[in-house]
Order: sequence, then C-alpha cells, then structure tokens
Amino acid sequence: MGQDHIRYDILAQDALRGVIRKVLAEVAATGRLPGDHHFFITFLTGAPGVRISQHLKAKYAEQMTIVIQHQFWDMKVTDVGFEIGLSFSDTPEKLVIPYNAIRGFYDPSVNFELEFDVPLVEEEDAGSAEITAYPVATEEAKAKPETDEEKKPGSVVSLDSFRKKQ
Repeated sequence: MGQDHIRYDILAQDALRGVIRKVLAEVAATGRLPGDHHFFITFLTGAPGVRISQHLKAKYAEQMTIVIQHQFWDMKVTDVGFEIGLSFSDTPEKLVIPYNAIRGFYDPSVNFELEFDVPLVEEEDAGSAEITAYPVATEEAKAKPETDEEKKPGSVVSLDSFRKKQ
C-alpha cells in the first residue's frame, strides 16, 4: 500500500466536524433546537483556542461535557469553532470551543454520535489521531451482549485501519 499523500484521515475528520458546524450554525440562527434534539459535546479543556473560566478549568482539568438543550444564549458559530453562554450551578459562563478540541458529539434524541480521538495536550504523538463514527445502539441492542459472531459489520469505522503500518 502506498503512502497517503492526500491525507484522507484529515479530510474525513474535517468533513465530520463540518456536520457539527452546520448543526450548530442552524441552532445559532434560530436560537433554539428543533424538536427533541439536544447535544452532548465533550471537548478538551486544555486544547489550543479553548476559552473557559478558571473555575471550570480547575474543575475539568482535561475534558468536560456540555449539554446544549433548553438554556443557552449568545451562540456564535465560525469556521473554526463556536462560543456559547451556559449556566453552571446558577453561574453564567461563556465558553469558546474550537471544533478541533471536540472529542465527542451526541444527540440522544436520534441516537447519533461522532467520536474523535483527539490526543490530550500532554500527549506528544499527534500523528496517531484517528476518528471513529458510529450510530448508537438502541436500548434493546445495548441490553443484549454481543458475541464475536454477532458483531454487526460497518458499525465502527476507524481510519487507522486503512493506514499503512510503519
């Protein structure tokens, strides 16, 4: 297998982050989430470009998950990230989150999930980043243990599996 000069892994990661960008832009434009949609977004608090209060940074030194549902304000979406106002223990906070800092995006109303393997800031091997995208199983499927013979093909996509091992 030849060397990937195109860097499909990066292109795929950018495309999937574009899904998040588009969804958040629509929410920012209307000021509300459609239907029962709501989002859990997990991000690295120490990633470049992340801006959160010192209080939140102390409480969530590596990563945190925010929920965007009923109460948020001043959402602004750009090409590189978004900012949002949220309340934590009745204290209003402004957060700035670049898309490259996001580790996970989940909309439980439709069982849609994206996971990004973003290395922690302390990790030095940024070249081993991979992205995994998969739908979340239904509650019925979660309750049933899966054996090797029952694994569903195509439910997990790992870009590292397509890379040439060096």
